[in-house]
Amino acid sequence: MIAQFKDIHAAADYIGPGALEVPHFQTEITDIVRRRGVFGQRIKQVPATGHPSRFFEEMGIPAPSASAGFVDPRNIVAPVVAPTRVERSVPLKALVAQLNYNLFDMEIGAQQSQFAYLQAKDLADTVEGVMRTHDLALWNGADTSLSTPTSTQYFGAAAQIVAGGNTTTIGTTASIVDGLKSAVAQMVANSNYAVRPTAIYANPVLLDLIDREMKAEFNVVLSSKEVQGGVTVKTLSTQAGDLPLIPEWTLGYTGTPGSGSAVLPAYIVTEDMIEYHWLTDPNPRVFQLGTPGSLASQYVVCKFGGLVVKGAGYAHYQVLVDR
Repeated sequence: MIAQFKDIHAAADYIGPGALEVPHFQTEITDIVRRRGVFGQRIKQVPATGHPSRFFEEMGIPAPSASAGFVDPRNIVAPVVAPTRVERSVPLKALVAQLNYNLFDMEIGAQQSQFAYLQAKDLADTVEGVMRTHDLALWNGADTSLSTPTSTQYFGAAAQIVAGGNTTTIGTTASIVDGLKSAVAQMVANSNYAVRPTAIYANPVLLDLIDREMKAEFNVVLSSKEVQGGVTVKTLSTQAGDLPLIPEWTLGYTGTPGSGSAVLPAYIVTEDMIEYHWLTDPNPRVFQLGTPGSLASQYVVCKFGGLVVKGAGYAHYQVLVDR
């Protein structure tokens, strides 16, 4: 075998008399990539009772009907009543990710001392990646049933609300604000359940359309309110009070707004009725595996849990906006 030597002077930026310029980089990596969503930080986190996690839901109080409840006071015959309760359950799902550190590359990095923090950053970013996937699936998970799961993903909140049957559409020429306020009023007017929605979630594009409508129609700027994580959002005055209009990047829409064929969903939710049932820990856990023959350091990030939208048929509402 004949040894061959390659000319690698092209790796230098410049070679000249008294000058030898080689590439150097800033030690900080530019990073504003999208991470957590707001929804997952505002809903209730509760420990699971098992797999599946089970609970009971009260569907009605034990009250006599108007026809059977009132009787002749001199001939009292009391009607028999009983509470209406149903059993519910939510299956737990597993969300995992693995990160491998190559021993050779790690030692090269340590000897260069240029990105000393990179190992910790990559592990933290892997945890954030798991939570980003978690946040996406909280709204958009592919499962279609809590009782008979059809997917390893969550049964997304959007699909659970739609399955509950509370949905309405605002036409292309109708007022978005009026449609949202009307939906909230219908929820509050429910004679069977004391519904008090707490927030409206929508894509930022839809919330911008609401802002423009308020300015164009009434020359009004919506008031602001601080929500989870120090985020300041606009609020909408409704029969349930001033509800925060929370921009949720995980909620997509179809079409091009203004074309007449775009559909932008908004979700009016009662956040206390939406629960994430976690196993062992509500936060992702990191496990370091044994070192294999390749001498790579292996870390696995793991999270177990499931999402349930309680009262999907009365405590929440989907509003589809055509534009």
